[in-house]
Amino acid sequence: MAFNNQNNDASTATLSPTGSMSMSDNMFGSHHSQLLSSSISSLSSSTTAARQSSSHISKTYRQSSQLFLTRRMPEALSTILPLVTPPAAGLGESAQANAENEPAPVAQASRTTRIKVWSLYLTILNGILELEPDEGKDSFGTQEYRALCHKVREGDIWEEVVRNGYHGIEGNVDSDVVINLATLLLAHARTQTLNQKRLETYLAASQQPDLDLAQRLEATQSKNPSSKHRRSASKSKATSGADTPRDLNARVKILELYTLHVLLRNNEWDYAREFISVSDVLDEERRDAFLQALQSLQEDQQEQERIEKEEQERQDEQLHKDLEEAKRLRSENETRERKRLEEERARREGSEVDYGIEKTPGAANGSSKGRRTKEGSSALSKPKATKGKPVGPRVSAPAHR
Repeated sequence: MAFNNQNNDASTATLSPTGSMSMSDNMFGSHHSQLLSSSISSLSSSTTAARQSSSHISKTYRQSSQLFLTRRMPEALSTILPLVTPPAAGLGESAQANAENEPAPVAQASRTTRIKVWSLYLTILNGILELEPDEGKDSFGTQEYRALCHKVREGDIWEEVVRNGYHGIEGNVDSDVVINLATLLLAHARTQTLNQKRLETYLAASQQPDLDLAQRLEATQSKNPSSKHRRSASKSKATSGADTPRDLNARVKILELYTLHVLLRNNEWDYAREFISVSDVLDEERRDAFLQALQSLQEDQQEQERIEKEEQERQDEQLHKDLEEAKRLRSENETRERKRLEEERARREGSEVDYGIEKTPGAANGSSKGRRTKEGSSALSKPKATKGKPVGPRVSAPAHR
């Protein structure tokens, strides 16, 4: 009983302060309930706002996609722009300063929605650059069309995506978005230098995935995997973000663009071969496939260069023949013309000599003949004088009747 009494006393002693502080406990409980209700209400509001934002993004994406499919490029671009542009871009300077680090609304979307929105935006830009210049200027205006073309051709679009959609962190860009960016620059950039640098920065910044699929499959098939192994695998998968077959395929696609397209456009054949040989992302099968593709592309390029060289040599030879033929024809024409001129000159000189020979004797004969005629006529007109007898006028005798 003593134990029980002690227990009762102790119970009394313990409960006594509780009884004396019952009002405080009620006040604390009420305040705690208010805080909990406020937290729940705030969480509910945030969840509702997030759902509304996600619904708005999805609806806007579908509208822009439909406009793009009907080739209404200006409307498709203006519809998607609010999702990929920070809100501060349309505000005043003070508001921009306050919201300087705020990302675009698409940054708050789920991964799948985020990839869809950025991919659609890049696809619209690609469609705009594929327009004829006159059509693009008519659709967007000369200034805006040139600005859009400059943004893509100079590679500024990559920085825009990283800054507005991923808080400026290069390694956080979704691999599918990186693929679309690299493909866009590969098609329209003036050079591939910037594309190469951006891909190298991304590959260095992004975490290397765990690509030991055989080990993971073995661990999955084991009957009693340890909890430590499960925690480790779960942590690795959460941090790498490229542990799934989808992420692996995207990573391999990025390496394909980098090694078999971008580097080759920059004439980095040896570096591409070296990069493929030491890459940790590729297994032996993929590495061999990449190296065979690289060898085939190099052989194709060498063959193309050989064909182009032979064609250039053929054109040069034909040009040389044409020049020689033109020179020969010109020489023949000059010789023929010179001969014609000489013959004409000789003919003209011969005619002048003949005319001079015929004129001189004729003139002399004519002159002497003229003088003789004149003298003859003078002799007839004047009677001859008889020696010693004057010559008088002759009188005709009268006729006898």
